[in-house]
Amino acid sequence: MVAYKRDEIVSASDVARGFSTILNNIINHTNDRLAISRNNKLEAVILDIEEYEKLQRVYDMFEENEIKRILEQRTKEDLEVSHSKTISIEI
Repeated sequence: MVAYKRDEIVSASDVARGFSTILNNIINHTNDRLAISRNNKLEAVILDIEEYEKLQRVYDMFEENEIKRILEQRTKEDLEVSHSKTISIEI
């Protein structure tokens, strides 16, 4: 779980009232991120687009590596199964 500082949390009603200011704070890097809370529960995060794109690239790389690992494991299992099959012929 990610920890947020007090100044990184804003209520949904404050976002609605001051969205332009909040957006400018993100764009100008006054805030790197803002967590939006509703009913004292964190619901969303506002990030700079560049930061979001970096996170998305990292996620995509992780996902590609995970798919590759699964495929390699299945290939290994398929090879083990195909090598373990024996056919006996009785005459």
